[in-house]
Amino acid sequence: MMKYREPIILFNLILLLAYFNMSVAEKEKTLAKGRLVLLALAPVDPRSLMQGDYMELNYAIARPEMGSEGDHHGYCVVSIDSSNVAHKIRLQKDASPLNAGEILIKYKVNNHFWRMSMRIGAESYFFEEGMVSKFAKAKYGGLRIDATGNSILVGLYDEHFNLLGK
Repeated sequence: MMKYREPIILFNLILLLAYFNMSVAEKEKTLAKGRLVLLALAPVDPRSLMQGDYMELNYAIARPEMGSEGDHHGYCVVSIDSSNVAHKIRLQKDASPLNAGEILIKYKVNNHFWRMSMRIGAESYFFEEGMVSKFAKAKYGGLRIDATGNSILVGLYDEHFNLLGK
């Protein structure tokens, strides 16, 4: 068994690196080809003593519907207006049906004993220390969303749809 130890460790390391690289490539593809969608934010506290300055993102469309089917994951179907702002239409378990002009965003519901939260992407945004006043003006979270509903947070936007922090 000892003579197989190093090849087994090496094989597992190669598998782990391959999985990691595939994941990174998938996210890069979403960043490059995904559609920019703006999600309205609810106000939250932008400070953490242990982590530095950040904003916890609470998306307006990410409020779980009580009394729904109880799915802990699925798709939030949204429509996009002329300013790229998303408006929730419905939640559904599967990727279809999908009507013309609708976009899918994958979600997962976390049910903590003190609150239920619906996660649709990055729920926090870290920024340089001392920039709190600039990012406190954020009204929208900008996400790139691919055709299968995967999303990546790309920045925060103000009420005039301008990217903050640039």
